[in-house]
Amino acid sequence: MSQTLTLFSDLLSYVPENEQEECDKKAILEVMTNNRDCFHRSEVAHMACSVWTVDPTYTKTLLVHHNIYDSWSWIGGHADGNTDLASVALRELEEETGVTGTLVDCGPGKIFSIDVLTVDGHQKNGAYVGSHLHMNVTYLAVADPDQPLRVKPDENSGVQWVDLDQVIPLSTEPWICEHVYKKLIRKTRQLAAERS
Repeated sequence: MSQTLTLFSDLLSYVPENEQEECDKKAILEVMTNNRDCFHRSEVAHMACSVWTVDPTYTKTLLVHHNIYDSWSWIGGHADGNTDLASVALRELEEETGVTGTLVDCGPGKIFSIDVLTVDGHQKNGAYVGSHLHMNVTYLAVADPDQPLRVKPDENSGVQWVDLDQVIPLSTEPWICEHVYKKLIRKTRQLAAERS
């Protein structure tokens, strides 16, 4: 089975957390069904991924200070043709922070969360990037917080581990806080409780 079909099957099996994820699951599957180029950023609605990275105690998460959004945020990136989003997520983690992590098996295909994210038009590397949609699949990774951290200057200006309670105060993105970070924090704490 191809990696695209595997991802599609995993998304079909994914149980939405709430109404937002039910709507977003439908939209992501529709894009994957109707646009074979959806793994390329040239498409207005394209596949992307994020990695919510926690320490082994599930009490801290790793954030980057994102240059475009001017906010502390989670880690992620574009598929750029790669249909193995789990490997893309781990690559982005290492590229953006210097940290290597291990994905946690928390559902079909190790998918932790799904979201359709709007991205406003912006300048990147001197060129205008038009508004678009990230059909985003999030994975959960565990990493050792003692690993050396490094910034990726073309994307972020800081990397730090923070307590889960600090995520919302550090972010300047209200919609992401309300619809994504609160969900990820709740799911992280639920998993921690199940594993204790």
